[in-house]
Amino acid sequence: MGFEAQDQEYSKKLQGYDHQHRHSHNLKHKLNPILLVIVTNLVTVFIVTGPFSSLYQSTTTKNPPNDSFNSILQELNSTKSQLAASHSLLSDLHHRLNSTNLLVQALLIDLTTRQQQQQEKQYSGLKLGSNNNNDGESSSNEELNLVLGPYKLPFGYSPRIGSDEIHSPVGVACLRFQDELNQYMSYDIGGECLVDEVFAEMLVLKGCEPLPKRRCHPKSPKGYVEPNQDLQDSLWEIPPDNNIVWDPYTCKSHKCLIERKNNKGYCKDCFDLQGKEKGRWIFDDGGLNFGMDQVLGTKKSGGAIRIGLDIGGGTGTFAARMKERNVTIITSTLDLDGPFSNFIASRGLIPIHVSISQKLPFFDNTLDIVHSLEFIGNWIPETMLEVLLYDVYRVLRPGGIFWLEHFFCFESQVNGTYVPMFDRVGFNKLRWHAGTKLDHGGVQKNEWYFSALLEKPVT
Repeated sequence: MGFEAQDQEYSKKLQGYDHQHRHSHNLKHKLNPILLVIVTNLVTVFIVTGPFSSLYQSTTTKNPPNDSFNSILQELNSTKSQLAASHSLLSDLHHRLNSTNLLVQALLIDLTTRQQQQQEKQYSGLKLGSNNNNDGESSSNEELNLVLGPYKLPFGYSPRIGSDEIHSPVGVACLRFQDELNQYMSYDIGGECLVDEVFAEMLVLKGCEPLPKRRCHPKSPKGYVEPNQDLQDSLWEIPPDNNIVWDPYTCKSHKCLIERKNNKGYCKDCFDLQGKEKGRWIFDDGGLNFGMDQVLGTKKSGGAIRIGLDIGGGTGTFAARMKERNVTIITSTLDLDGPFSNFIASRGLIPIHVSISQKLPFFDNTLDIVHSLEFIGNWIPETMLEVLLYDVYRVLRPGGIFWLEHFFCFESQVNGTYVPMFDRVGFNKLRWHAGTKLDHGGVQKNEWYFSALLEKPVT
């Protein structure tokens, strides 16, 4: 019985404790929301009234209180609009540029194709067995293709020249005159070449330069006389008529060439070695006519004159005068209106076949002197003349002399055209004289000559 009473009393205590616990738990659940509201309000008050109040106000204020901020916003909006417009414009320009590039590429492809077709057409006209040519022309075309190459080089040579084959040069202008070129290449292989020096010279003047080589023998003069062993005598000796092949020329003897001096023509009196030619370059008149010794004397302190070129040198008298002074001169000439090259060679001098439009066949900075008398003048187109002057400048060594005699032009061209041209090329003027040209009656004309002694600067 005692235990049962104790158990009942313990059970009542447990129920009381359980009731108290449940009441405490319910009260806790009721207080939690209230505490959360109180804490939230306290934090809000702290933010609004504390150090973060200015940030809070700036972020919650819809309209800034000052006008400067509105102005900045407007400028930013305007800049944004301009950037958008610029981006649109750049996009349009990029699209147009792409279209232009495509057009240029198409044009380049078309141009390249046309050039290739033109070259193939020109080359096909030179090939053997062309349907448009007869048998004689086919033979000449075969010969032309043969001499032009290409030729394979032996092993070991290609690294030296950068190619394993070599081509014979021929002027590209020759392709514009295929009929004339075929005629020039029409001959019997191993036989005698046609007597066509004048025809060849005309091709050269058309720009067909250099001409292709040929497998034929030039016609030899009958009764050829060996040249004089005494060089000094041969310099002023008229060669035998038998030493010249006269067929292309009007004259058939040196006497004819000498007596035609009163006729019009290039170098009409230069075959008369005992006439006007004999007195050239002996005296210096202080004007247009320079003396050879006076010219050579200008270089005593600046190096010797030993080798040079005479452009359009006629029958070689300038080279002969220089030879007497131990100076070697090569004379450029064309066999137009006379056998100039043979006449020069008969005097023991060196002729060279070079036209006015061809690059001078000398290395840079090699010649001591370049000379020309009554050949260079205003008949040469201005651009071609300036190119020629630069080429003369190129082959002269530093300190070399360009001796230009009797350059003919009109009075207005002297200072208006040619003085500025020579200045552009860059020569130093050692001597410069200009004067009027007189006709045969001594009447002054509007045509002028000037003679100059020009030096390539030493740098």
